Amino acid sequence: MNRQIAEKADLFLSGLQGRYENERDFFLGIQAEFSSGNKTYELKAEADGDALSYRFMGNSYRTDFAAFRAFLKTQIPEFDEMRFTYIERGKRIQIYADAKNVSSENKNASEPAEPAATGPAMSSREYYIKPDRAAALLEAIGILGKNGKIRNDKIRKYNQIDHFIELADPMLRRLSAGKKALRIIDCGCGKSYLSFALNFYIKEILGKPCYFTGLDRNAGVIAESKRIADKLRYANMKFIETDIAAYEPEAGYDLLLTLHACDTATDKALTFALNHKIPGILCVPCCHKELNAQYHLDGFEDILKYGILKARIADSLTDGPRAMNLEGHGYDVSMLEYISPIDTPKNLMIKAIRTSGRREAVLNRYHRICEMLGARLSIGS
Repeated sequence: MNRQIAEKADLFLSGLQGRYENERDFFLGIQAEFSSGNKTYELKAEADGDALSYRFMGNSYRTDFAAFRAFLKTQIPEFDEMRFTYIERGKRIQIYADAKNVSSENKNASEPAEPAATGPAMSSREYYIKPDRAAALLEAIGILGKNGKIRNDKIRKYNQIDHFIELADPMLRRLSAGKKALRIIDCGCGKSYLSFALNFYIKEILGKPCYFTGLDRNAGVIAESKRIADKLRYANMKFIETDIAAYEPEAGYDLLLTLHACDTATDKALTFALNHKIPGILCVPCCHKELNAQYHLDGFEDILKYGILKARIADSLTDGPRAMNLEGHGYDVSMLEYISPIDTPKNLMIKAIRTSGRREAVLNRYHRICEMLGARLSIGS
């Protein structure tokens, strides 16, 4: 290859430098082969703090990407061919250079070499998180066994996670339209399995950069979430041990998740979304103790004296006003059954998209209903 080919290859590499500098959280590494006659020399580069570390022809280097580019430019004329692969989550960008030309090709890094077995009792539905494309993710969160199959005792959990992605997909596409990246906060994140699944789906299937913040008061689950993120090399996630009400965000978010946050923790999360005008909300409420301890319905005393009935009615009388409050703050709200009630009776999902400003008439009706119930909810007014 000559210097003209080296100059042309450097134009492709300059584009990769911009990609590396702007989206370093998704960079996984570089693999290259330089051929001359019957000899081939390999180069591998990986992130090393703020630099790139690489080894070539017996020598080790640690530089920034600009110096790495300059190094490659000097090496290309010394060889007959170069095969260069830039690897990031969800994508491989390949550059091929020889004495005649330089070409580039993008490939999906998550495409499987061959279909993986999914195990027995799997649904025939089209899955969003396919085991053959998401093997590393599913193994890290305990869904996939060492044999490459969905574990028998995790089939139900896998179906729940995938169905969540299915329900979230239209909102994700709507929120990401026209945006360079999606920013998502998971309030009461626990071990963050759904956030990990969303992270994979958004970046590696939809091809959209995304950033996650997980909040939880439990130090143990925060440590476990960090461990899984490190194992998966998901550098676009951070986890903070804190109460939702105490958290002060450094930047805005596009989507708030709150899944099975107990009792008023759900209301704290929804209030956070209201206060920070977060455009999208996906909420799966858990227990509803706050209202159950307060409310009364005149004329229904003979029914509400049965504790189990009073608690079940409290579920609807909590989530209904929650939806009204969100509507009053400019959200379009829908409710649906998230999973089968056979799996858990706490199977309601609240989906909300912010489309306008405050609707005072709706908020006034919300407050009247709370007065009729003799109750006050912790969600923002």
